[in-house]
Amino acid sequence: MTTTTSTTTLRPAPTGGLSLARTTATAARVLRQLRHDPRTIALLILIPCVMLFLLRYVFDGSPRTFDSIGASLLGIFPLITMFLVTSIATLRERTSGTLERLLAMPLGKGDLIAGYALAFGTLAIIQSALATGLALWFLGLDVTGSPWLLLLVALLDALLGTALGLFVSAFAASEFQAVQFMPAVIFPQLLLCGLFTPRDNMHPALEAISNVLPMSYAVDGMNEVLKHTDMTATFVRDALIVAGCALLVLGLGAATLRRRTA
Repeated sequence: MTTTTSTTTLRPAPTGGLSLARTTATAARVLRQLRHDPRTIALLILIPCVMLFLLRYVFDGSPRTFDSIGASLLGIFPLITMFLVTSIATLRERTSGTLERLLAMPLGKGDLIAGYALAFGTLAIIQSALATGLALWFLGLDVTGSPWLLLLVALLDALLGTALGLFVSAFAASEFQAVQFMPAVIFPQLLLCGLFTPRDNMHPALEAISNVLPMSYAVDGMNEVLKHTDMTATFVRDALIVAGCALLVLGLGAATLRRRTA
């Protein structure tokens, strides 16, 4: 008697270019999951607005102070919240085995990362638009430049936070560890970005470090909108650097996607 043993092999993920269908399907799945998590939605959408509201009335007796730092924080708050939520949400999919199952399907790493970025980027657009509208038309933030340029930088900052969250989630074994990455990844940038003192007033060594941190260019871009009526070459440079850093980190995030089983 002859017995035949059949083996089932996992289809490898495609190595070609990005697929719009696979990317949008991934994004839709992530958004459906987030829809059933109202606390995460509240954190993403409302917390930056609440923080800006509190900041405005902390400086109620000195509105010029709010004008000087409000624009910078309009970019920093979305970056922080998107980093926190994205890193935890992605890690949850890693630890639950969802990511493992997805990587066993004919789904490219680029499709997966782009899908996550598209889903969280959609929320980033809503978050940035609400925070910018609140700051400008309700809290009275006074900027010289176009509100649309302010919104653009806020959106790029939120996308950068999304990219950083996707990347660091690969190095955390639990949600608590994902939160622990915030002091390592976000706080140094917050201290050195020029929010508290101009970067050229820092120690030369710290100024050199700040020159390679993307949050520094996010703050610089916001300050350009704060001071100039038209789009300046410096603003274009800063926006391109923030966008380039987000794309670079997304690429690194795709490189960290690994199946844990053969």
